[in-house]
Amino acid sequence: MTRPIRIGVHLWPGGAPDYATWREAVLRAEELGADAIFGYDHFHLPAVRRVPTGVALEPVQPDVVNFEGWTALASWAEITSSAEIGLLVTGIGYRNPELLADMARTVDHISGGRVILGVGAGYYEKDYAVYGWDYGTVRSRMDLFADGLRRIEHRLENLIPKPLRQIPLLVGGAGERRTLPLVGRYAHIWHSTMDVETFRRKNDLVKQHAAAAGRDDGAIERACTWLDPARSDALLAEGVTLHIAEVKPTNAGYDLTALKAALAWRDTVR
Repeated sequence: MTRPIRIGVHLWPGGAPDYATWREAVLRAEELGADAIFGYDHFHLPAVRRVPTGVALEPVQPDVVNFEGWTALASWAEITSSAEIGLLVTGIGYRNPELLADMARTVDHISGGRVILGVGAGYYEKDYAVYGWDYGTVRSRMDLFADGLRRIEHRLENLIPKPLRQIPLLVGGAGERRTLPLVGRYAHIWHSTMDVETFRRKNDLVKQHAAAAGRDDGAIERACTWLDPARSDALLAEGVTLHIAEVKPTNAGYDLTALKAALAWRDTVR
């Protein structure tokens, strides 16, 4: 399956001056030509730093301005007209999976068929603790994740009315024992952040898991975080077609320089 090269942007709400500033960034991103616009599903801003294995939480997790993602998506569905919209990614433990499927179906109808349902196991303990959910263990969260994907898939097929299209399930993560088998079985988009060599090895596992589930792995779009043109050139050669720029706000708002660079790369490669 030949896929177009696409650029997404991940607009973190945490730390923005106010909701209006986040909303304006969404409109600017679509105006610039972003193919997909994502928020996140956190009730508090995760303070993180990049490390060789991915990200690590900072010792202090301050309380700052933040907004809930799915209610925002319903608004984005009305104010945007071309970009796909979603969360990178929804924590499976925060909502009943059938309810989540219904929420996604509803936003899909509001948007005219543009929602992406991003789902992950959830990792940020502060969200669980402050809002009263059981954080559990990695194993228990992964069990919920696996069962939740099954239930979401079933509910989406049985809602009345159905979604306007088959809502793409985006699965985030790269754990080899639990997450990648779920990618092979359920995902329409697989999102990860890793170096090219690691991606190549894990992508081979995704292909094996898709085959084991009786699926064509070509039905799974590969997505990675945008860092620079050279890295995206290398990932494109490995089959990554959705490149997502991450933009965090400052007190002054959102600097979309990274998105502009990614869009310029896309247009050059195209």
